[in-house]
Amino acid sequence: MTKGVQHVPSLYGTLCDEPPLDVRIAKLAEQQHGVVSLAQLQFAGLTASAVRNRVAAGRLTRIHRAVYAVGHARLTGHGRSMAAVLAYRPGALASHRTAGGLHGLRQDSRPRIDVTVPSASARSRPGIDVHRTTTLEPTDSTTVDGIPCTSVARTLVDLADVIDRRGVERAVDQAEVLQIFDLRAVDDVLARAVGRRGASVLRGVLDAYAGPTLTKQELEERFLELCRSASFPSPTVNEWIVLDVETAYQVDFLWREQCLIVETDGWATHGTRQAFENDRRRDRRLRLAEYEVERFTWRDVVERPAEVTATVRRLLALR
Repeated sequence: MTKGVQHVPSLYGTLCDEPPLDVRIAKLAEQQHGVVSLAQLQFAGLTASAVRNRVAAGRLTRIHRAVYAVGHARLTGHGRSMAAVLAYRPGALASHRTAGGLHGLRQDSRPRIDVTVPSASARSRPGIDVHRTTTLEPTDSTTVDGIPCTSVARTLVDLADVIDRRGVERAVDQAEVLQIFDLRAVDDVLARAVGRRGASVLRGVLDAYAGPTLTKQELEERFLELCRSASFPSPTVNEWIVLDVETAYQVDFLWREQCLIVETDGWATHGTRQAFENDRRRDRRLRLAEYEVERFTWRDVVERPAEVTATVRRLLALR
């Protein structure tokens, strides 16, 4: 380095080491399911004429106004969702049926993408259903696979605006199964959804659930009663399992001789997506230690006791 010339760090090192422009664009597109916005292209250094030239050459394909696919236009469902969000950025979120699909709450095979926009004047575009709002809060947004979308709680309220009650019940059930249902977050969204059809429908669905009336202790007692009625060997309750000097887990029910663990998941214990992922990581570690892990929800224990009993009997016999 020449004396007296200050070295300025760069994201890509020195100027001569900077990747070619098209390489940077391709890398960005790869992170966004194959699509980029005009604003991103311009920020990367492309002029308007350079964008037009790349479109003419087939290196960019226009998906929406100011949104392009890089290399080809064969987009996945995630790519179409990302393109729709980019068409209305900043602040736009995949929502309603699209967000329900992203969160795994229900299957979404519609060709159109739902997008919520914090604006009173945004209009729908071909292939996009726009939902305008002025009540979005930071807690209403998240990302799934890099796609900005509404939170689970907001998505449930939005879904109740556009699908039937039975569909909402199934979405809530699936949120339970995935352990991503957060009642406090839902209550917060409902408090801000005054006058919306979805708020009324979702409240009705939640009021009809028996789940919230069961505490963790009550759910455990129900499960133990099933075990006693079926004459199963008595499991130990809330037992600790030590895997190594740094890892120990407390499990709900343990048949140590059979290395069988049963976890009962009540409504009040439901947490966030992170909690769901942590539980699955824990289950994997226990299985690697040769424990069988089976999970039952409160609905399994209360409404499907014969199925629960048959499953536990079969697992005890196999182990």
